Amino acid sequence: MSYTKLTREQLAQRVARDIPEGAYVNLGIGLPTMVANYFAPGFEVFLQSENGLLGMGPVPAKGEEDFDLINAGKQPVTLLPGGSYFHSADSFAMMRAGHLDIAVLGAFQVAANGDLANWHTGNPNDIPAVGGAMDLAVGAKQTWVMMDLFTKEGRSKLVERCSYPITGVGCVSRIYTDHAVIDVTRDGFALVEAVPGITREALSSIAGVTIR
Repeated sequence: MSYTKLTREQLAQRVARDIPEGAYVNLGIGLPTMVANYFAPGFEVFLQSENGLLGMGPVPAKGEEDFDLINAGKQPVTLLPGGSYFHSADSFAMMRAGHLDIAVLGAFQVAANGDLANWHTGNPNDIPAVGGAMDLAVGAKQTWVMMDLFTKEGRSKLVERCSYPITGVGCVSRIYTDHAVIDVTRDGFALVEAVPGITREALSSIAGVTIR
């Protein structure tokens, strides 16, 4: 079996392609923040950050960073015309009240029933980092996950049942990985598309879960 995984840039482009114009979207800390760089000029999407921003744009050019204008991951960002910044309490109220159409989050594990684990691995040496993930996972109308399919140790992040502490129960509807795009349905994982050269059967085999 010969195939080429998506790069992180290609993965971010793929996620951006599915976000509808006019949507209100939160991009989680880490890999999801790259999605902001791949919207076509003039394509209007309202990006929100849990630290109190609405109307974020792409990453600033080198040398043009304003370190008083950052996202939740403390990365410099830009603010598009009409954008605003406000208290984090207002931002969390926005998240909890169902005003976000999509939350794009990273994950340690996603279960076949849509359970999400992304704040702690259970390892006592790891620092837990809940942040706003729980609020986003249950507050957004759709929760998408964007991640590498495998850990650095080669373990699949798609599982039948999460072994790590749960962030949200049954909240994930779609998963974007460097190998494939996968929906979470009532019947479990369902393949939307895979990178060229890998079949659904092969993907199920290497991921260690059933993908329909």
